[in-house]
Amino acid sequence: MKKWIFASFAVLACLAVSAAEKSVTWQDNYAAVRKEAAEKKIPILMVFSGSDWCPPCMKLHETVFSQPEFAAFAAKGKVVLFFADLPRRKKISSQVLAQNRQLMQTYGIRGVPTVLLTDASGKVFARTGYRPGGAKKYVEHLETLLKKAPK
Repeated sequence: MKKWIFASFAVLACLAVSAAEKSVTWQDNYAAVRKEAAEKKIPILMVFSGSDWCPPCMKLHETVFSQPEFAAFAAKGKVVLFFADLPRRKKISSQVLAQNRQLMQTYGIRGVPTVLLTDASGKVFARTGYRPGGAKKYVEHLETLLKKAPK
């Protein structure tokens, strides 16, 4: 009986994480993201990643972006989420890949993961990357950075 109860809790925990992942919507159209940020008057959280080859990128996704704490942060609507992926094996459209490469040049991205907070016009007001400590600490870090947002 104890094993069954433990297994049930494990299944529920997995379902909660899966639900958190599904509730976070990352966009990959930069023009649409800027438009949404301008309309809502909120910043953009930009993540530059090598999702299928970069170990720190995978760790950031696993320990932060796929966690319920990050989903709760995203649900507050304080930022528009933009994911600029630069995969090596995974297929993405050539237009999105070209856009992401151009954005890397525009923002001087030298390594991934790089996380930027920008205003709706694209002006950077904070830059960070992977940080150990899990989703709760990362969200606290983002909340601190958001205080630097231009009014």
